[in-house]
Amino acid sequence: MIAADTDGAGAPLFRKQLDLAQGHGNVVGATLTVSALGIIEPWINGQRVSDDLLTPGWSSYEWRLRYATYDVLHLIQPTTVIGLALGNGWYRGRLGWTGQSGLYGSELAAFAQLDITFADGATQTVGTDGTWTAGPSATTANDLYDGQTIDARRERAGWAQADFPEDGWGSVHCVEYDLSRLAPYESPQVRPWTVLDPQRIFTTPAGKTIVDFGQNLVGWIRLQVKGPEGTTITVRHAEVLEHGELGVRPLRSARATDTYVLSGGQDTFEPRFTFHGFRYAEITGWPGTLFQEDLQAVAISSDLQATGSFHTSNALLNRFHENVRWGMRGNFVDVPTDCPQRDERLGWTGDIAAFAPTAAFLYDVEAFLAEWLRNLALEQAHQGGVISYVIPDALKYLGNPVNRQPVESTAVWSDAGVWVPWAVYQAYGDPGILDAQFDSMAAHVRRVRSLLSPTGLWDTGFQFGDWLDPDASPHDPAAAKADPGVVATACAYRSASLVSQSAAVLHREAEAAEFSTLAEQLRLAFNTHYVEQGRIHSDCPTVYALAIVFGLLDQNDENAAGARLAQLSEQAGYRISTGFAGTPFVTDALTLTGHLDTAYRLLLEEACPSWLYPVTMGATTVWERWDSMLPDGTINPGEMTSFNHYALGAVADWLHRVVGGISPLTPGYGEVLIAPQPGGGLTHARASIQTRHGRVAVEWTLDERGLTMQTDIPDHVRAVMRLPGQGDQPLRSGRTITRVTGLVPA
Repeated sequence: MIAADTDGAGAPLFRKQLDLAQGHGNVVGATLTVSALGIIEPWINGQRVSDDLLTPGWSSYEWRLRYATYDVLHLIQPTTVIGLALGNGWYRGRLGWTGQSGLYGSELAAFAQLDITFADGATQTVGTDGTWTAGPSATTANDLYDGQTIDARRERAGWAQADFPEDGWGSVHCVEYDLSRLAPYESPQVRPWTVLDPQRIFTTPAGKTIVDFGQNLVGWIRLQVKGPEGTTITVRHAEVLEHGELGVRPLRSARATDTYVLSGGQDTFEPRFTFHGFRYAEITGWPGTLFQEDLQAVAISSDLQATGSFHTSNALLNRFHENVRWGMRGNFVDVPTDCPQRDERLGWTGDIAAFAPTAAFLYDVEAFLAEWLRNLALEQAHQGGVISYVIPDALKYLGNPVNRQPVESTAVWSDAGVWVPWAVYQAYGDPGILDAQFDSMAAHVRRVRSLLSPTGLWDTGFQFGDWLDPDASPHDPAAAKADPGVVATACAYRSASLVSQSAAVLHREAEAAEFSTLAEQLRLAFNTHYVEQGRIHSDCPTVYALAIVFGLLDQNDENAAGARLAQLSEQAGYRISTGFAGTPFVTDALTLTGHLDTAYRLLLEEACPSWLYPVTMGATTVWERWDSMLPDGTINPGEMTSFNHYALGAVADWLHRVVGGISPLTPGYGEVLIAPQPGGGLTHARASIQTRHGRVAVEWTLDERGLTMQTDIPDHVRAVMRLPGQGDQPLRSGRTITRVTGLVPA
């Protein structure tokens, strides 16, 4: 590792010029490996090596720092220059909402190694050492939360090319670093994935110029401009408007502002050392008239391959599903975050615990989540088996600003250590994820076992509970109707059951028995203390949803619980009454207990709070709160209000399985269940997923003649068809048309 003797305002440039070794024939191979304490952008001979962004990403830096390796044969010349541009990134930039930065270290450092192979088999290796030089870049400030400042007058063309005059450049020093911490990328890197043009440019009542890109996204604005030298342009980002002006209060302390100083010539600005969550941008200082062709929004995300699709006859439901997809892409920027815009953007475990099954349908997230789980296990191993609220765990450096208490295991959030690997296994069928994570999974449940009270319940310690219950005060998001002990004990039961099942998959008989016994003890304690004749303590939708879906109840109590859940839903006017814990499971609970119509009414309700209310308000991503924007168009007064959170979009998993009708009968879809359950007035739906065995697709239409369903099943996949009013039937591979009379639209 090397660092610049002069920091360069947090964005130094490094360069090394080399001549190819002689007498070995042509160059037949060349690879460049890079990493950094900070974020790094490699160049060779004046060209960016890759369109990757924010390398090496965010990992648990204390124990694991990733490196990226590139094939650069096409860039090698007889005299070759390696250039490295550094930024603060997660390593030294701000993290969390307390205003602190530099949590991992105070000095940026770069690592690079160029390996050149010649025709005769000889190799030439050049790496970072004390012979490199460093100089200033045009970037004078950069932070993921606050934005980037670029002064085009400082741009030195040719800095990564041969024979660059290094006046103003200085020396570097070596930084002691344990290179055994370096590990290759396993997940896809962050890249641009789409570009959006402005939909409109308008002037606000206060005289501000606003650009609307028509879609809440994560990335930045690329702009091209020509104006007088020294002209300063400011671009401030936000997700929504309020009273016709940019709605910046939800950003809290994040400035989300990029600043550009013009060179006097034709300038192109693209701030690759930051990113923002935004739909709108306020532009000040633009010379002359701003035209739509001057700007583009560049959306970034980890480079995930789309696998799943879903569409119905209901336009609002389709837009909601697109919102789920957009929200996921914006929050899967190297780690699965809660939100991409305010002074937080952390890998909250509760969000992905809820959303993992949906994520694994929409995109191939096997490697992405597996690598995040590596970080989870590392953090957990250094915290006595406790899975923190966020991974990587920045909160440990901030004194746990959640409640200023030592972090302890908490339901749903810490359960991500079990629920996420199980969801990955179910989606892709590789038990390797269970094997890799089993010690972490078991350690979590054993930790929870140590926290149980003498009654056998998990009713002690801090809990997020049914976070963001819509009936809670906007200023007290933990004040849910659901008793936190009921939520926690139910989650403990589920985790113990899943670890037992995982142990069985891995042929670990002793652990399978250990956790099966614990699960049964938790089930008994839950029923003894919380259940009476089908009524569950605190008598609200979340406790019934969890108990039903997790399988905690005997048949009589489950039937009664389902009826009570349906009754509560009706009493609420079919408006949502669950928070983070209950929402992923409430429609399944109704479906499992024979209340499909109620599930559909809950799904398709448009009044606030509901899944479709934000869509009626123009949302293009899923909101953090059911009412992040109030019906009068003002922003929720809660201090914590995001317009891009994927957690409440976890109902899309139910859409895929129950409306679309596709679910795995065995992990990885080697055997598949085709079982659409039409309802809610829908007359058409289609869903598909690209599995490890091929593409599975279902399309159904419901009219006065009945149900017509077309299925596409890959060869060698066993499929079972289960339609309303019909027994299970085998379904052959290839394309099949099935018709059922007697079913008509509701």
